[in-house]
Amino acid sequence: MKIAIVGAGPAGLMAASAVKDAKEIVIFDGNEKAGKKLYLTGKGRCNVTNDCTLEEFLENVVTNKRFLYSALSSLSPQEAIVFFEENGAKIKVERGRRAFPKSDKASDITKALMVAAQKNGARLELNSRIKSIEKVGDKFEIDGDATFGTPKIFDKIILATGGISYPATGSDGAIFDVLKKLGHTIVPLKAALVPIILNEDVKSLEGQSLKNVTATISGEDFKESLFGEMLFTANGVSGPIILSLSSLINKHNVENAMLLIDLKPALTNEQLDKRILSDFEKSKNKQIKNILHELVPKGLIDIVLEQSGIKFYSEVNGITKEERVRLVKSIKGLKFGVKRLAPVEAGIVTSGGVSTKEVDSKTMQSKIVSGLYFAGEMLDIDALTGGYNIQIALSTGHLAGKSV
Repeated sequence: MKIAIVGAGPAGLMAASAVKDAKEIVIFDGNEKAGKKLYLTGKGRCNVTNDCTLEEFLENVVTNKRFLYSALSSLSPQEAIVFFEENGAKIKVERGRRAFPKSDKASDITKALMVAAQKNGARLELNSRIKSIEKVGDKFEIDGDATFGTPKIFDKIILATGGISYPATGSDGAIFDVLKKLGHTIVPLKAALVPIILNEDVKSLEGQSLKNVTATISGEDFKESLFGEMLFTANGVSGPIILSLSSLINKHNVENAMLLIDLKPALTNEQLDKRILSDFEKSKNKQIKNILHELVPKGLIDIVLEQSGIKFYSEVNGITKEERVRLVKSIKGLKFGVKRLAPVEAGIVTSGGVSTKEVDSKTMQSKIVSGLYFAGEMLDIDALTGGYNIQIALSTGHLAGKSV
């Protein structure tokens, strides 16, 4: 049996390592090297999985979580860690149970996947972009660009080409047009895990990071909140909780939505007011802009005061109770208007893709075209940050490879 795997990312390489009893396994990829997108994940460190339970894992899956039961049973996060260790990539688990290569080099993850695939007899053909796939009888004929050579015949195909995020890595979405011709439904592709663009001019806040805050985004028909870390960009906000919030709201109309940032989520309004009164008592004759640095990051003091309506040079002993109430409200709910999500090309992953209704979750085989299998981000599945998306690619790839 001859198997073609399209895409040399984590899903495709894992699939190649899991195929059994094949006469030939060929992995095609349009890039000049395997695992190109992996080099961009986790700022080059590659957050490869999350060492959590099945239940905890599924809590972090945004779309079609039930579809993943069989895939995660085929290869759990703990089994993925063992897989990498056995193939030369030592793994460490950090805060939030996020797993990284001990070397902090994404290249070690790619090398381990390549070792396992080649150990299983797989051959890698780079700079080979697939342009067409046709079912001819019970075989598949695949053809590509000028570097591809003549059309090739295979018994079965595993598609693992990714979504449309980071198109420079080869995930340009061209394969979805091919799949439509084969009869598959493609759920509209949207940005997931992307920065959020704000209405306000926040250029002066660029680079300001916030820890242990709660960000809430609410619109006409939704409201989502997350606690953790975030940061300001030249035109909006990003960071872990913002990226995850973008995935939770991307199916809604975000125009006119509001972002509220609670800078002191551990304190109630009353507790914060007492803290402010205590600080005021110690610094009665100082200007308010000079005493807030213990409560508010220095870079945000001006905007906190602006939103509370208190003049920057007001002396503490002249602050009224009403102004103090507004100050508490501002610190507990710094307000910004949401303009839009960053474009899908800026996304870490893609939401949407091949409809899971048309894929057998127990095998990853198409219900439309026998012998055609799917793995990874090209499926309509996406999750929050923390290593979950790469694990989904690994697990679906493993199940697809095992199933063929």
